[in-house]
Amino acid sequence: MSVRSYGVLSTYPPTQCGLATFTDSLVGALTAPTETAFAAVDFGQGPAAAHTVGVVAVVDSPEPAPTPLVTHQWERSARRGAATAAAALNRFDVAIIQHEYGIYSGRDGVDILEVVRALRVPAIAVLHTVLVTPTTQQRMILEELARHCAALVTMTQTARQRLIEHYAVDAAKVRVIPHGAAEHRPGPHSTLHQPISRTPVVLTWGLLGEGKGIEWGIDAMAHLADLRPAAHYRVVGQTHPRVLARHGEAYRTGLVDRAARRGVANAVHFDARYLSSDELHRLIEQADVVLLPYDSREQVTSGVLIEAVAAGKPVVSTDFPHARELLSSGAGLLVDRESPTAIASALRQVFTEPGLAARMSAEAKRIAPDLLWPAVSRKYHALAAETRQADAKLATA
Repeated sequence: MSVRSYGVLSTYPPTQCGLATFTDSLVGALTAPTETAFAAVDFGQGPAAAHTVGVVAVVDSPEPAPTPLVTHQWERSARRGAATAAAALNRFDVAIIQHEYGIYSGRDGVDILEVVRALRVPAIAVLHTVLVTPTTQQRMILEELARHCAALVTMTQTARQRLIEHYAVDAAKVRVIPHGAAEHRPGPHSTLHQPISRTPVVLTWGLLGEGKGIEWGIDAMAHLADLRPAAHYRVVGQTHPRVLARHGEAYRTGLVDRAARRGVANAVHFDARYLSSDELHRLIEQADVVLLPYDSREQVTSGVLIEAVAAGKPVVSTDFPHARELLSSGAGLLVDRESPTAIASALRQVFTEPGLAARMSAEAKRIAPDLLWPAVSRKYHALAAETRQADAKLATA
């Protein structure tokens, strides 16, 4: 059974967070013309009906002039907010629910359960976090969410295995669909595979906050001071809005001071902007290596990691689950957490070992097509059609 409309529940721009950015990209991919649409035009059937997507945006306070794609705003503090969000989602063929603890109202975002209990359309829950040792409340939320949804999406095999092994969920409901990445692959005149003879650039980007491990990247630069040409480290991204609200720019200021103390202030460059897609494309294109020095051992999804690999860039990353899974075939090097010497050693290897950067880039480019948003959206369309068909069969049984 075909699906013509999706209701997507999530944070959404202008909110600045990883979930909002992901949802913005997913919505764009779902509404893009598909091969089926082009075929309908080719056979003289006239313009094919596009997929309609309406966003139910989770907000602290309503935006006075939201984008036309936002059909409803769920204000976290609003009385009956969950009920009205469910009513908005019921106007579509399929609901896609982005799940992350703390996004929705109530302790650990428990009010999401009120939404799924009131849905009359099949729902797909996209799980951005799967904890190995959740609290009792967190476990209850995820397991009940799973019971009420027709399908569950994890973005890695690691997250799928965690979900099946540590939670009471129906394994048949769980599908793996990658995070999705924009097209940042180099053009035909790229110098990506040529030996690095200019100033090599190491790049980390994303919303800034503790746990990103930027301090270890800064310390690593001190171990690379003898490289010629000298390497530069670019740290790009605004401080996360929630971090900013609680602690101001204390983390960023501490990083700037750290670079000065380590004697690498001239080699570490901070850019506190939230980048547009075009700006991000240019930034990634200029980088020689993407560095993910994250502190977490548990991270099962990283949008930055997906974007870096899909762009064909060599990656140096700490050993967290998503990196271990995605880089295992040779697109990157894994290093120990909180180890500047390990990071420096891996970066030095990429910069100096003949052919290594080119081999890493070639492997990244090989696996990139399945990570790009058009490929990812096809998987969501197929899963949505499957869940709607199953729902129709149940209704007529």
